[in-house]
Order: sequence, then structure tokens, then C-alpha cells
Amino acid sequence: MDDTLSRTIDLFQVNQIICLEHQNTCLYGEVIQLIPQRQLCWFRPICLSKINFEHDSTLENAQLIDLQSGSDLLWPITLFRPALDTEIIYLLAELNNYGESLNPKKANRQYLNNFVRQVWQANQERF
Repeated sequence: MDDTLSRTIDLFQVNQIICLEHQNTCLYGEVIQLIPQRQLCWFRPICLSKINFEHDSTLENAQLIDLQSGSDLLWPITLFRPALDTEIIYLLAELNNYGESLNPKKANRQYLNNFVRQVWQANQERF
């Protein structure tokens, strides 16, 4: 295992909240299992946060998409970063406040599918 990958994997642990950023969207999820031999992370999506930088780049003004009832994903560990406490506290509080009323579940799955496709197209060499 190369040194960079080893340092990346050392950043993560099971149950930790991680973030995958792409363009103006962040996918937050919980680490279920790390698979260092394959350089993969099995994670459970929590939410997508879409930020409109034209108006305001703060989480408070982001569009929040609840993914808690969605499918788990198996992705390259190098695409992720640890989520910051300040991000997670706000997002979990917002998800709790809105409950089921954020978006219909089918629409949420479509947002996730589109995001997955965009990230895959931009990072094909890592898959």
C-alpha cells in the first residue's frame, strides 16, 4: 500500500462522518467499513448539501437533501475527507428539524444518482 493511501485510510474510522465534495455539492455519510486492500470505503449516505455560491456559501443557506433511507455505497477512499464537526452538527440538527418533509424519497434518490454519476465521470481513473 503506498504511503499516501495509508495516510488517507488512517484519517478514517468506522462510524465517522465523512464528506465527498464535487462542484457545489457535498455528500455526507457514515463510514460502515474500510477496505484498505481495495482502497474502498463502504459508507451510508446521510445527506447532500447543495450550496449556491452566487448568493451565499454558508451551510445555513444550502439546499439539504435527506438520504438517510437510501442505499449504501462502496467508493474509493481517496475521494473523501473527514467532515468537520461544525458541518455535521448543523446538518444533523436540520435533518432532525425537518424530518420527512424535506423532499420526496424518489426525488432524493434521483439527486443522489445524479451526484454519483457526476463524481464518477470526473474521477473515472480512481474507480
